[in-house]
Amino acid sequence: MYYAYILVCADGTLYTGWTTDLRRRLAVHNAGKGAKYTRSRRPVTLRYAERCSTKEKAMHREWEIKQLSRAEKLRLICEFQTVV
Repeated sequence: MYYAYILVCADGTLYTGWTTDLRRRLAVHNAGKGAKYTRSRRPVTLRYAERCSTKEKAMHREWEIKQLSRAEKLRLICEFQTVV
């Protein structure tokens, strides 16, 4: 299973991506490893995750999310939180 996701940094910055192991990716971000923006050890929290059946669908959904404005991403997060 693949996931497209949105993470929110402690300073309010939104980050998007895709992965097969969401828990591990979140742990990597919070450990300050891997991505350049986490090296300052700013904690991130998962705010949106969408399951995708294939890698291509997850990558495409991530691309779609990246094309959204900040306001649209926040609206997507709010809609997701009310559903869950």
